[in-house]
Amino acid sequence: MTKTVKSKTAHFLAETAQVDAAAVAPLPGSRKVYVEGSRPDIRVPFREITLSPTKTSGVDEQNPPLLVYDTSGPYTDPSANIDLRQGLPELRRAWIEERNDTEFLDGPTSQYGQRRANDPTLAQLRFDLSRTPRRAKAGKNVTQLHYARQGIITPEMEFIALRENQRRQALGTAEVERILGHQHAGQSFGASIPEEITPEFVRDEVARGRAIIPNNINHPESEPMI
Repeated sequence: MTKTVKSKTAHFLAETAQVDAAAVAPLPGSRKVYVEGSRPDIRVPFREITLSPTKTSGVDEQNPPLLVYDTSGPYTDPSANIDLRQGLPELRRAWIEERNDTEFLDGPTSQYGQRRANDPTLAQLRFDLSRTPRRAKAGKNVTQLHYARQGIITPEMEFIALRENQRRQALGTAEVERILGHQHAGQSFGASIPEEITPEFVRDEVARGRAIIPNNINHPESEPMI
């Protein structure tokens, strides 16, 4: 009886797994927007929040929308087709392949991974997604720290710079000053942070060991963060 119940549950999970409707519902008073980088596949997501007018002396002063981080991935993109069984899009796959410093493994190399892959009782639990694991080629180093110390600016670094700037360049100097000029400078804790975060700055901070970019070659769906 127990085995039958478990089997039915497993079948249910594999065949009908879907994202909760609340996770992909539009967020009120805002919309998801993208800023494109130097190439079409560098598209940095933001959340553009609509602000209500400010009342000054009985007059409504219109406020421009506020741009903030959006790390929710494609779940909050109304144009995205979300299918849990297919996994997230491989955002960084082309970037990884262009560097030509990785190779595919035949399959899982750990004993645990091999046991799970060869266990027929898990077949009904598996999603459709099946990615062959990668590893660095012999003599190669595939970390963002290594690239930074070689003086290389990666698409990941450009992605991060665009995200950190929050579209300041598009606003223009006067508009940035109007919106952000009243804010205090904050505490840099000794770091020399420029007004504009550039890919070169991101590279240099990583190379100095003062920042990290935790992007794994076997998780090409991950958005670059610092």
